[in-house]
Amino acid sequence: MRLFTAVTLGSAVEAQTAAGIERLRALAPKARWVKSEGVHLTLVFLGEVADAQLPAIGDALTPVAQHHAPFTLSIEGGGTFGSPRHPHVLWAGVRGNTGALEALQAEMAAVLEPLGFPREKRMYTAHLTLARSKEQRGDAAFAECQRALEGQHWGEAHVKHFVLFESKGGHYLPRLELPLAGAL
Repeated sequence: MRLFTAVTLGSAVEAQTAAGIERLRALAPKARWVKSEGVHLTLVFLGEVADAQLPAIGDALTPVAQHHAPFTLSIEGGGTFGSPRHPHVLWAGVRGNTGALEALQAEMAAVLEPLGFPREKRMYTAHLTLARSKEQRGDAAFAECQRALEGQHWGEAHVKHFVLFESKGGHYLPRLELPLAGAL
C-alpha cells in the first residue's frame, strides 16, 4: 500500500477549490490538476507499506491525536515550487493556526521514524497542491496562475481529525481516522 497522513479540509473548502481550479485550468491547460474532491494537506508520506505494518502505525499515531486539540486553517493566496521561470508545482496557501498544523506534523514524523519512515530533510511547508507540471522542465503558465491566486480566499477548515490514507489508482482511501483531543 502507498500510505500518507493528512488533514482533510471539509466540503466548503472542497467546493471553493473545485471552482478555483476550474478558473485556473484555462490559464495552464497542459498541467496535471488535482481532483478537488477529498482535498487534503499531506503531513507525512510513508510510501510503500506492508499490510503487516498497519497495526504498529496505528499504535504510533493514536497518542499523537490525543496530544493535539482541533484548530482552524484558511486557504488563501498561493504560489509555486521550482524555478520562477518554469515552476513544477502550483499551490494554494495555508493560513490560520499553521503552528498547530506544524506541531502535529512534527510529532507525527517523530513517532513514525522509529518504524522505518525517515523524516523529510526539508522543513515542512503547509500548502494545498493544485497542479503539477506534466513537462520535466516545468510549466511557465503557473506564473499567471500564481498572479490569479493573489487575494483569493477559499474558505476555512476546522481540523478535528487526521487520516491515514492509502493512495490507490488516483483515489484516496481512508485506512485510519483519528480524532484530535476533545473533538467530537
